[in-house]
Amino acid sequence: MPGKVKAYELQSKSKNDLTKQLSELKNELLTLRVQKLTGGAPSKLTKINVVRKSIARVLTVMNQKSRQNLREYYKNKKYLPLDLRPKKTRAIRRRLTRHEVSLKTLKQRKKDIHFPLRKYAVKA
Repeated sequence: MPGKVKAYELQSKSKNDLTKQLSELKNELLTLRVQKLTGGAPSKLTKINVVRKSIARVLTVMNQKSRQNLREYYKNKKYLPLDLRPKKTRAIRRRLTRHEVSLKTLKQRKKDIHFPLRKYAVKA
């Protein structure tokens, strides 16, 4: 099993392939750690870091794929899970929507109808 994996190669793999590769990498890391304790070669010890980073890459790609699938699933639904909504800031999230801002009360609508803004002809 080659230690370093490329993220773009992982993108095309299926979930089963990714989980299999993850378990292989974890086993490899386990054997490398055992070799470290038993006094293995320095070349093996430097490989630990590469394998750890590879595990992280596989997990990242798995996460990205699952989030992408969830986005597809919730695309036309009324509500989105909190972690798929845009982050922004707390104040922006609580702000009125454009529609809510544009709404007028009944009293204000009547006022606008019966007392329109007066137009004056100003002599220049």
